[in-house]
Amino acid sequence: MIFFCASFLFPCNTSAQLNTDRITSIGRNALYFEDYVLSIQYFNQVIKLKPYLAEPYLLRAIAKIQLSDYSGALRDCNSSIECNPFQPGAYYTRGFVYRAMDDLDLAEADFTKALQFSPENKTYLVLRADVRAQKQQYDSAMVDIDYLLRREPQSPSLNFEKGVICLHSKDTACALNGFQTAVKYDSQNPANWSALGLVQLMMENNKDALLSLTKCINLGTKWAGDYMNRGIIFYQEHNYRSALADYDKAVSIAPHDAQCYYNRGMLRAELGDYNRALDDFDKAVDLAPQQVDMRYQRALVLMQLRQWKQALDDFDELIETYPYFLPSYYLAAQAKTALGDSKQAFRYRQTAYDLEQKKDSIMAALQDSLNVPQTDVMIAKATHQNKDRRKEFSARTAQNQTEPVEQEQEYDSQTRGNIQKRYTDVVNEPNIVLSYYAQPQSLRRTAYFHFAVDDYNRKGLLSSPLHFTLQETTLTADMVNMHFEKISQLSTQIDVFEKQYSGSRSLIALTPEKAASLYLGRAMEFALVQDYSSALDDCTKALQQLHKSDTPSALTAIITFCRANWRFKLLEYQRATGELTAESGMDFEIMLRDYDYVNRLLPDFAFAYYNKANMLCTQKEFQEAIAHYTKAIEADHEFAEAYFNRGLTRIYIDQIDEGIADLSRAGELGIYQAYNLITRFQ
Repeated sequence: MIFFCASFLFPCNTSAQLNTDRITSIGRNALYFEDYVLSIQYFNQVIKLKPYLAEPYLLRAIAKIQLSDYSGALRDCNSSIECNPFQPGAYYTRGFVYRAMDDLDLAEADFTKALQFSPENKTYLVLRADVRAQKQQYDSAMVDIDYLLRREPQSPSLNFEKGVICLHSKDTACALNGFQTAVKYDSQNPANWSALGLVQLMMENNKDALLSLTKCINLGTKWAGDYMNRGIIFYQEHNYRSALADYDKAVSIAPHDAQCYYNRGMLRAELGDYNRALDDFDKAVDLAPQQVDMRYQRALVLMQLRQWKQALDDFDELIETYPYFLPSYYLAAQAKTALGDSKQAFRYRQTAYDLEQKKDSIMAALQDSLNVPQTDVMIAKATHQNKDRRKEFSARTAQNQTEPVEQEQEYDSQTRGNIQKRYTDVVNEPNIVLSYYAQPQSLRRTAYFHFAVDDYNRKGLLSSPLHFTLQETTLTADMVNMHFEKISQLSTQIDVFEKQYSGSRSLIALTPEKAASLYLGRAMEFALVQDYSSALDDCTKALQQLHKSDTPSALTAIITFCRANWRFKLLEYQRATGELTAESGMDFEIMLRDYDYVNRLLPDFAFAYYNKANMLCTQKEFQEAIAHYTKAIEADHEFAEAYFNRGLTRIYIDQIDEGIADLSRAGELGIYQAYNLITRFQ
């Protein structure tokens, strides 16, 4: 894109400047290779170091657009413009975001603002024309396209855009001219032939439409609609074999497109293949339950198969949606008669008779095609031909190239490409616990660290350092045996210690902290082999040793945190096995109090706030959970999991905008699964 040609970089005079320039360059490379999540992490670093630079915000916005995180992209565009209000690319990008969010007035205003800085920019003009067309301001849209066409009369893309605008305005003759010109100057682009064939089909020029669509298909179109539309022509010419072949191809290309199944079902029904037709209509209704039209055709097939009750259900749906469509009443009456309910059959016929007496009202209603169901094959509209302009923000734009990447790529990596399309379960991130084992969370910016734990690790009082982790490691048989052996060794040491303990005297070599560490060490081992009851007992004994000190120490908070986590694990196990008792509610309260106690000792210990919030969610205490997620975020402003869970919790209680904003922040901080949820909820 042209706006990337402008340099946002300042002269490199210092080491820090060199570092931020280098990080930005690496981020642009990641953007180029469609590593959007990774590129965001690089731009985060630059923004953290130099929040006054405009470019990192803009680049991060482009990456978020690729991930369909429009609310997050909008915030970044605003930040970029605040840093530098004289960049046309920032207004263009923000206009694109507004367009994606259906705020067409603001989109047009931003494209116009971008054109004030760069009045000859082709992309800005095309996007503004597109927005104006969506606002049904067809004359204004055509002014922008005609201005460009005067400069480039032989541009296939501009003539194509002209055809699209004419099609929106229902000027098929103008659209035909635009697409014919596009084909003239670019005869190897299947999209041009596809659009031309569509217009010819709409104008009932089947002979030319067949030639155009065949040319499109021979050029390797990947759009199922081209096969559907050619199939319609074959269908209308009673060339059923060819029509069925095209419909089969359309279904194979777009197995989740209800219209493909609908058209094929229509053909199969006409051929008398009612069972297969019913299969197609069932699939179409499942995929598009809101399109009641498809139920009408299914109901007709059900009548042929004498499945009266199922047919009646569909006719009732139709009558509710299309109250003036008389065939539904007569067919419903026929189904009721077949079921032996002559009284209800009479009522359907009587209602139809009453409506028929109001012919003028009915005819007026039928003038609006929305008031009658679809009763023929459906033309596949050329929605795919409206270029996916997200691709204009793809990796190539980061390298100042103007040709967007048109073909979706598949990657082995879970974090490359348009990951928002990868389905994610709507599930909270789990508790963060302390363990000897920690699986790396490479992209997340959460600081899995606290000074109290780090200071304790430095003392070497346990067999291994403690680590914060979300995903506890599954132990192998050898590892389990090793930990059981460690339990045996620690038990021997504890037995010696307890035998020498008498009254207020303890083993001289052991301070309260070292004695507590013996019990904590064994508790860790018990927890690793999932003996949580024993782990809880040892935590209590460890805390008893520490209570000999005058004031609670950081170790008290660490042990209390572990005890709360293991108590939850035990409750979780009891719930799964049906072993919960009346005392379990008290255990739950003890667990919450333990988290509170940790935060009284260590107010900046974000993980205790976070875990308590998770527990409150399980109890449906959503407002209080949100408050504790907020405390966790206040303690660590880059706590990705807290943003993610708070976002889901807010969405659950219908605070959609706030929830999406939290998910956007979680995605920015490395939880890439958030982008799929953003796409679904927004």
